[in-house]
Amino acid sequence: MSAAAAPAVGKENVAVALPDKEEARWRPALDLSCQLTTDLALPSCKVKDFLKLRTGSVLSTSWGVTRDIPVRVNGILIGWAELEAVNNVLCVRITELA
Repeated sequence: MSAAAAPAVGKENVAVALPDKEEARWRPALDLSCQLTTDLALPSCKVKDFLKLRTGSVLSTSWGVTRDIPVRVNGILIGWAELEAVNNVLCVRITELA
């Protein structure tokens, strides 16, 4: 994974990326809030495992280190990403759009 920071995506970046006709169509929605989430399943966890959690606990997953994680907007799968550390912050780099 590369440590080079990609530009943040905001409404100003979207406007530049869209053709004029598309930009006008999306303009009313650009300021609407949405929830972007990533999923990292822990299929073998049980309630008793969560009750044992303490500061510093490490949760093991069956997810491969090189495997991309799903990215969702308002619960709808929009793509896949990899986790990356940039300037001591955990980031999500989009690797594929659905």
